[in-house]
Amino acid sequence: MTVFQRAQRHAWFMAGALVLAILFVVVVERFFGHTSIAFGIAIIGLVAANARMLSFNCTACGKNLFFRGIFVVPWPNRVCGKCGTDLDTND
Repeated sequence: MTVFQRAQRHAWFMAGALVLAILFVVVVERFFGHTSIAFGIAIIGLVAANARMLSFNCTACGKNLFFRGIFVVPWPNRVCGKCGTDLDTND
């Protein structure tokens, strides 16, 4: 499995985690009415789940696949923006 495929799998995992976090906050609000506590728990969970994002780096130069300059985006680069390496091939 290439680094791009692993990063792509992580992006889909995070999309699912986001949906679950939103559902968690909605359910807690509906039954208990304390969304600020539930929101804090959901944010901490999302940050912890997204910690592996920092391990998806270009195999040639080490640039992170999710960074576009100073911005972090939810989908990884297929081609490294720094050195031009195709990250979707097994070398």
